[in-house]
Formats: sequence, C-alpha cells, structure tokens
Amino acid sequence: MFGGGDGNGWTTCEKGHQHWGLFGAAGILVTDTTDEDVRVLLQHRAAWTHEGGTWSVPGGARDSHEDAIQAALREAGEETTILPVHLAPYVEWVDDHGGWSYTTVLARFTGGDDEFKPANPETAALEWWRLDQVETLSLHSGFAAAWPQLRSMIER
Repeated sequence: MFGGGDGNGWTTCEKGHQHWGLFGAAGILVTDTTDEDVRVLLQHRAAWTHEGGTWSVPGGARDSHEDAIQAALREAGEETTILPVHLAPYVEWVDDHGGWSYTTVLARFTGGDDEFKPANPETAALEWWRLDQVETLSLHSGFAAAWPQLRSMIER
C-alpha cells in the first residue's frame, strides 16, 4: 500500500493461506521498562486495513533486499513517528507458514520522546500497554497467536 517496495503483493504459503508480502513480512514489538512494569507499544490498525480495528505491531511486507530487522524498522518509520535511532533490536521470533514467514523483531526503547503518533493512514493510534493488559485487547489474529511466545521472550 504505502512505500511502494518490491515486496508489496499477495502470495500463497504452502498451507494455501493468502499473505501480504511477496518475500515475507516483519513487524517490530517495542518494549520499555518503567519503574513498575514492562510495557509494549502496540498499533491500533485502521478500520480499512486487514483485520482493521485490532491491535498489533507496526509491520508489513519485506522487500527483496531486506532482512527482517531492516524491514521492521522501515515499516515502523512508515507507520509511526518512532525513530529507529531510539530502538535496539534484541531478538527475533519467526512464524513460519511454509514458504512465507512473519518475523516479529523485539526491540528495546532506548530513550527520547515516547509519545508516538501515527505517520500514515494504516495506523489509527499507538499506545503503551502493560504485559498483563495485552490479552484483554482485540488483537490481530496473527499477533494473538504469537503473543504467548512473545510475552515469554520479553519476560526472560
């Protein structure tokens, strides 16, 4: 949709499911530790997007020349006002669908203004959530399936 990279487009995985991203997709799960809690930054997806109105991570299609971290940082910059200089990626989790995968990059927020805003129409809102609040939200189905593993990785 936005960005116009060579990875934009629908493809079918070996399981017969349709996915956005000719070379796979990636998103970024930003974590931060406050005095009391660990929190994560989530994107409220615009109503017109796939599974609109749900919460997930900023992300999208990988381009042919990108690794998952490059794609996740680029997508975060396209969809939000997050500055990559304030993020420190520390681990990746791959959801492999057979011939197509979605990689969630976990990154620590390292400082600066933490009041992020949408940068394009794909993002309705951005909010920080405590880990125990995430499962109470209406989550994008892919993120909901990944959340237990992602939470475990954050808590380690």
